[in-house]
Amino acid sequence: MKKLLFFSLMLLVILTSVPISSFAYSYGDPNEETIAEAYKEMVAKVREKKFDEAKAIYETVQGEIDMHMGPEPSAIILEAIENKDGDTIISAMQKVLVLNVARRLENVEKNFDHYDTSKRLLAKAFATYKVLSPIVQQKDAQLDEKLKQQFDIALQSLGNPGLFGVGKKQSNINQFKESKDTILQALQDQFELESIETGHFTEEDLGRLAAAKKREWTDLSNVKNWIPIVVIVGVIVAVVVYAIRKRK
Repeated sequence: MKKLLFFSLMLLVILTSVPISSFAYSYGDPNEETIAEAYKEMVAKVREKKFDEAKAIYETVQGEIDMHMGPEPSAIILEAIENKDGDTIISAMQKVLVLNVARRLENVEKNFDHYDTSKRLLAKAFATYKVLSPIVQQKDAQLDEKLKQQFDIALQSLGNPGLFGVGKKQSNINQFKESKDTILQALQDQFELESIETGHFTEEDLGRLAAAKKREWTDLSNVKNWIPIVVIVGVIVAVVVYAIRKRK
């Protein structure tokens, strides 16, 4: 019985010492991109003339778009929704997707030495392009095939750290940059964007944003951050009660 209590207490100490953010944070499915999924849902609603529902969907990603792409896209899209201008909504959202591909690829380059992160970001970029692919294919099937090949080349350029050095493959950032530039130039031309520069946060802004997120997940005054601890304590109590009853 003493051993069981000691084990339970040690488990509680270990688990509660793990940062709460490890329970709360998730990268999500790398093969899906929130903005791309919102675009698909919005297109369906626009075609059904359900503009209020399209607006509600857009508002779920507006914060992310405003943060990384500035306020201009939202101003155009929300005005088009207000005017029930379906063509402008769809066209503007397609441009947002191009900017999102650019954002993800730029971040791959910035995190190139971190294999897991860069691979995940590249998967997000390709998930976005897959939504644009049918549009590109309709205009130029050969270009669509070329861009998919460039994403494959970009993936290969990341190399592979291998497992304990086994299967290790050297990365090639110059090859990645060539693929990135090819992809972005083609998308800029196809979707007629004047610029594909994204991101208006300074390093100071990003630092404040990261600090705010850390406070959110570690603030024990927030009820939701107690949930993992309550679950752990509940499991331990249940084990102890079961052991006592069994002993009796």
